[in-house]
Amino acid sequence: MSRIVIPRDRILVMDGAMGTMIQEYAGRFEGNCDMLNLRSPEVVGRIHREYIEAGADIIETNTFNSNSISQSEYGLVDKAADMAYAGASIARKVADAYALSGRKIYVAGSVGPTSVSLSMASDADNPGHGQYDFDAMSAAYRQQMEALIKGGVDVILIETCVDVLNTKAALCALSWLYPQMDFPVMVSVSVGDCGGRTFAGHTLEAFYSAVKHYPLLSFGLNCSFGSDGMISLMREVASFAECAVSCCPNAGLPDETGEYDGTPEKMAADMLSMAREGLLNIAGGCCGTTPEHIRAMAEALKGVPPRPCVLSAQ
Repeated sequence: MSRIVIPRDRILVMDGAMGTMIQEYAGRFEGNCDMLNLRSPEVVGRIHREYIEAGADIIETNTFNSNSISQSEYGLVDKAADMAYAGASIARKVADAYALSGRKIYVAGSVGPTSVSLSMASDADNPGHGQYDFDAMSAAYRQQMEALIKGGVDVILIETCVDVLNTKAALCALSWLYPQMDFPVMVSVSVGDCGGRTFAGHTLEAFYSAVKHYPLLSFGLNCSFGSDGMISLMREVASFAECAVSCCPNAGLPDETGEYDGTPEKMAADMLSMAREGLLNIAGGCCGTTPEHIRAMAEALKGVPPRPCVLSAQ
């Protein structure tokens, strides 16, 4: 593990979708992609290598749902920490192999939102009752993050955030593990409309204000829309974020068969447009993206300076 640094002279490239690639190599795997970390680690490692070969500087662990809350839906609560540790270890091993040839690859520990929202009641007739409270969610995140860090991640990525209370529970968990709040963390939000509100109703600036007490390495957007729908939202984020900013859009929108319509060329052009406006420090992909999307993006962003930010390293 090494401390991740946001460079001042170039834009870092993240990888793309893991689920899309898993479906290609291993089918739907009963909907629980994280289980591949334990049953087919070679598949996960192969996907990491494909993204690195495409130009990714940062690879995300296959651990989006490796927490006890998400795994309770599969009856695998007791395997959640093992999935997180294995996912981190797989990515770490791949990244370290490239380090031998002089290439620096960072590993981001993926932490998803779970299927539970602390802000929105699951039962409209009993809004004060929920299966999980803040402390229970924070405990689940703490177990996941501890396993990720033991497995060797360089940074925690709290991604696809739709509820600020869930995200605060995750940051609380990391603060418990690191009371000095000195472990790098990235926060990436998913919005539900072009106006920039999350599904729980938070604006982007309000969301940032609620989590910036933790010294974030980056704040940005993922999932949500295709790259063209992100441009105005990234202008907004870049206007208030004091840290680095990130953008990892979907490959367009899925059609009736579930296929995404965003081509690598279209996505690369949109990301280049954002970069030329000085809106990006980190760029990658989300749902539907493949190594070809990341390759086109990495090539397009070569030589384009990043957005200046207050925090260049942690």
